[in-house]
Amino acid sequence: MRRTRRNLPYHELIGLEVIVKEHVDPTLRGLSGRVVDETRNTLVIESVDGRERIVPKHGGVFVFKLGAREGVELAGTSIEGRPEDRLKRYGR
Repeated sequence: MRRTRRNLPYHELIGLEVIVKEHVDPTLRGLSGRVVDETRNTLVIESVDGRERIVPKHGGVFVFKLGAREGVELAGTSIEGRPEDRLKRYGR
């Protein structure tokens, strides 16, 4: 299944470009890079300088880049949980 604006919360996020638009931790706001790992509660983002940052999903608003121009804004609470568990929610 192709990733779209509608079904992105139920997909694997690893490999997508992301920007942390808002977060309760002000030091994470504006962080951008590629998602290199995902756990139930965090995203690991590799920034342009090669550093990896662990970002909690809860308390954040993320913009994921799907195409050249399309960005999808998601609240961290909508992507909490393991990818395989989010997929189960989609099937209901």
